[in-house]
Amino acid sequence: MAPKISKILVANRSEIAIRVFRAANELGLKTVAIWAEEDKYSLHRFKADESYQVGRGPNLNRDMGPIESYLSIEEVIRVARLSGADAIHPGYGLLSESPEFAEACAKAGIIFIGPKPDTMRRLGNKVAARNLAIEVGVPVIPATDPLPDDIETLKALARTIGYPVMLKASWGGGGRGMRAIRSEVDLAREVTEGKREAKAAFGKDEVYLEKLIERARHVEVQVLGDTHGNAVHLFERDCSIQRRNQKVVERAPAPYLEMSQREELCGYALKIARETSYVGAGTVEFLQDADTGKFYFIEVNPRIQVEHTVTEQV
Repeated sequence: MAPKISKILVANRSEIAIRVFRAANELGLKTVAIWAEEDKYSLHRFKADESYQVGRGPNLNRDMGPIESYLSIEEVIRVARLSGADAIHPGYGLLSESPEFAEACAKAGIIFIGPKPDTMRRLGNKVAARNLAIEVGVPVIPATDPLPDDIETLKALARTIGYPVMLKASWGGGGRGMRAIRSEVDLAREVTEGKREAKAAFGKDEVYLEKLIERARHVEVQVLGDTHGNAVHLFERDCSIQRRNQKVVERAPAPYLEMSQREELCGYALKIARETSYVGAGTVEFLQDADTGKFYFIEVNPRIQVEHTVTEQV
């Protein structure tokens, strides 16, 4: 029998915290907000049944900055225990993709509302997620393993895939570290700069190369999984309108998909979800070659996203 939840702490701030509070209220659950000193008057603090400050107090050696306060696993767990919260929802960003945070919740006897730590680790790295997709028969774009430092080996790998190629960071998202490379002349410089950007954004400079699809549509599928092994999809969102590899406009349903294509796409997403025993909300992302209509898996975001508001409207 599943453990009962009566009070949820949201380990986040602002808009996403308010959205989770609203959903919890609709279910008759009590809510707990956390806030850093700089967010003393932030709206999310006043939308919960209870609120607690993080990052400052007599038990800390020093005062934490605002981001550090929200990222402190120890502080969030402390407040969860103090408030008597049964469960923690991480929202998006901050601790939402931290397997260490999910494990800390379990150790404290608190339910983590999201994927299992092992699932986060399997899907958090794009190369590992790509290999998983291959295992379950989901199409992927030709790509390399993480790139070596040796420039001659690097050049050989790029030639094998064929220019143009796309450089991508193995960890993280948001377009950071992504660079289109169209010739060998630019390869070394772009890889060096991409690794530097990935290191600054995600703390790891691991990158890889992927064949660049010139006319690609970016389409993602919303999945939900429960703790009993069931998984469903909530159809797709088109996010092809981008600037600097950052999504600008999302729309649902994708206007260019036939029903048979939609079924194929969502079927691929469910294969990934079921293979990883996915729990909670997640997004499986694909590219569609506009010239051939073929779909290719690119990554999974193992968390709730900013874009879920589009799916909520659906």
